[in-house]
Amino acid sequence: MRRQLRELVGLAALPVLVAALLPAAAVGGGSRRWFGGRSEGQRAQAQAAKDAAATAFYELDTAQRDLRLSIETIMAVDDSPAARRAAEDFAALGHRIDECSHEYIQAVDSYDLDRDDLDGSTAAQARTALSKAKDGLDRVRQDLERFGQGLGPLLGKAETQLARLAPAVEQARQGLLAASNALDTVRGSGLRADDLAARLAALGPELTRLNEGAGRHGVPETLSRAEHVAREAEAVRSEAQRLPERAAEIDRRLVSLRTRAQALTTRSGQVEPVLSELRRRFAAACWQDLQPVSERAHDNVQRAELKLKEAQSARDEQRWPDAASFLSTARALLNSTDEDISAAGERLTRLNAVAKDPGREVERTRFAIRDAQRLAMAGRNTPDPRHARPLDDAVARLDRAVAGLEGRHPDYWHFLTETEDIRKAASRVVGEIREERGAGA
Repeated sequence: MRRQLRELVGLAALPVLVAALLPAAAVGGGSRRWFGGRSEGQRAQAQAAKDAAATAFYELDTAQRDLRLSIETIMAVDDSPAARRAAEDFAALGHRIDECSHEYIQAVDSYDLDRDDLDGSTAAQARTALSKAKDGLDRVRQDLERFGQGLGPLLGKAETQLARLAPAVEQARQGLLAASNALDTVRGSGLRADDLAARLAALGPELTRLNEGAGRHGVPETLSRAEHVAREAEAVRSEAQRLPERAAEIDRRLVSLRTRAQALTTRSGQVEPVLSELRRRFAAACWQDLQPVSERAHDNVQRAELKLKEAQSARDEQRWPDAASFLSTARALLNSTDEDISAAGERLTRLNAVAKDPGREVERTRFAIRDAQRLAMAGRNTPDPRHARPLDDAVARLDRAVAGLEGRHPDYWHFLTETEDIRKAASRVVGEIREERGAGA
């Protein structure tokens, strides 16, 4: 993972200073005059302190290098406040490391333990200075190790993102290749797919940035870009594969809607005879709202046929979204025409039925009211006024509707709409009663 980061973000190798600072005595020295006794013992102790300090310095340098790589891994991926604080804390530790290293180097440079005339007092001073430097190096190394242990969650998150990066970039590249192959297949069948080709071409600069790598654009941005490219490429591939089916579906819709338009043209010619009969047999209130139907049906069919021509033109030019839009508009116009033509015929049928036998409509409405009244009285001696009042109103409305049929030219359409509204009012009362009783249960 760390080697991967070096490859991704181009980390520069840190200068190696340790070898230059290791004491010459560690690899042997020149001849020295041998003094016996206490002085030579103090020289040996000083040399041991120097070797121990050198080891402490080397261990601190190694720990700092490792932790620096961890911090760089985190900062390459994470720009959160916690990550920035970690970098700041590491920089502060770096200042302490510099101070301790300077103290160690100064102690090494201040005493030449290989001097022939090194006296015991100087050797003792060297041992004290080197031991102090070693202790300082050990303390800051321990602090560095504790700091590194606290980086666990941040480092784990960063390494997880790094582990996702290479597969995500590869998936984006493979997705672009699959989309390109799908487009080639579609074009080979005679479909241009210009809009899909333009969308795929727009991903070219994104692929260039992916190839430039995370070292230039950062891990989070590169990962996000790879995921975006993969999604868009998959969308292009999927739509390219569906394009032949989409073209066939538009062809089917064109044929179906043309047939329907022709049928409605024939049916629209039947509207005027229906209106004529309505005008001849029923009061004006029964048919006045239907007067525009014939002209509106004719206009709507013409508009639908125009949209079908535009859809055909768009299909020939392989402008698939435009073709689908024109077809939807044509379908809506034909639906409206169908409803208008049907409404005229249904109006005549219903008016004929009620004129022949209004009693059936009356009985149907009385049954709905009685059914609601029985439910309102179930388990009660007197009905709830909230339910009784609208039902009493419904009875009165029905009586008025029946009375309105008297006379030479009764308004049967008003009668039908009124009785339908009365049934709806009764149904609302039934629904309220059942809802209240269901909540009480």
